[in-house]
Amino acid sequence: MKLLFVVIDGAADRPVEKLGGKTPLEYADTPCLDSIAARGACGAMYTVQPGVAPESDVAVMSILGYDPLTHHTGRGPLEAVGAGMEPRDGDLAIRCNFATVRDWEIIDRRVGRSLTTEEAVELAEAVNRQVELTSHPCDFEFKATVGHRAVLVLRGRGFKLSANISNTDPAYARLGGLGVAEAEPSRRIKWSVPLDENVEARRAAELVNEFTVKSREVLEAHPVNARREAEGKPKANAVLCRDAGDRLPRLEPMEKLYGLSFACLADMPVEKGIARLAGMSVVELPPPSGDPRADYELRLRKLLSLAGSYDAFYIHLKGPDEPGHDGDVERKVEALELVDEAFFKPLLDSADLSRAVLCVTCDHATPCSLKAHSDDPVPVAVCGGGVEPDDVQCFSEAACAKGKLGLLERGVELMPLLARFIKAGRA
Repeated sequence: MKLLFVVIDGAADRPVEKLGGKTPLEYADTPCLDSIAARGACGAMYTVQPGVAPESDVAVMSILGYDPLTHHTGRGPLEAVGAGMEPRDGDLAIRCNFATVRDWEIIDRRVGRSLTTEEAVELAEAVNRQVELTSHPCDFEFKATVGHRAVLVLRGRGFKLSANISNTDPAYARLGGLGVAEAEPSRRIKWSVPLDENVEARRAAELVNEFTVKSREVLEAHPVNARREAEGKPKANAVLCRDAGDRLPRLEPMEKLYGLSFACLADMPVEKGIARLAGMSVVELPPPSGDPRADYELRLRKLLSLAGSYDAFYIHLKGPDEPGHDGDVERKVEALELVDEAFFKPLLDSADLSRAVLCVTCDHATPCSLKAHSDDPVPVAVCGGGVEPDDVQCFSEAACAKGKLGLLERGVELMPLLARFIKAGRA
């Protein structure tokens, strides 16, 4: 009995007027997702808890069964591990975005989503070569990951740094140590400030601010940005920092918790980092090609080729989240229809659901009206392996909420539920 745990990034949404009051999931033509809902048991879930509009790291940790209020130590360390870096306790690891700014006013937090990974790598290499931090004796590594995303690790020479500092990225705040989306973010880069009176936090904030200023000088003068400007593209001329962490989370391995060997198929460093720290085997995948159909098909082929090697698979699919952040309703509908056709259709054609439990859900809602994550409950559908169906016929927010799984008030309730379905299917 296998477990296929598929998370569609940011698929959930709110009713949209131009869609006749339907959500993108309700409006999109998704016969395969609807079939999964109709064949199984459905519900709704707060991926962390009510009132928390989670970033992906917090939500993914939660729905994999790790209470982020207990285990989360900041997104930065997760991103660093996922990017192949090796932060140590006392180092400061930070999630970063390349951004477009003018006089410290943010024009675009993600460089119009047009920065290639190759361009970002070239820019990051220049920052590493040319920036020297002098406010405190410190070494650093700045690494581009995918597109506009990057990671910064600061290591004090002979002293530790504290993550108890504020973000320079105004789109995200810290709530009890967790990263959460701001409902109405400022358009200006903020200066990092210590959130306590410890010298470790003061040093950390001062180093982040120094890096912000000096890296901008390097980026502004770089030939990559001169070329982009000549081509009419936004410049990647600043770095936004958020969600610092100064230690790695200690996660009990998934196999020990649930008796299942896990493999992870994901594109982004944060999901890879969580998977590695949770003891999963991270399947190496090529970076997103720009052709989502081909990417989905390749990931499905890789999944099927490994079916006999692991008991459980965590599959994280990008696609609908980005148009949600961009407020692009039509493109979000298209993204949902594509993931249905290119991933779920061949999956259902190939998988023997009498011998597998398939769970489909989202890590969070990304409403187009907000252009940000929200705390709205997301749909959950579980089928196969002897799971008895309820009366739900389509995979959507409102429909799944009427299913027999009811409302999961916290995301950490999901994995134990799936483990029970696996156990029942093996009986």
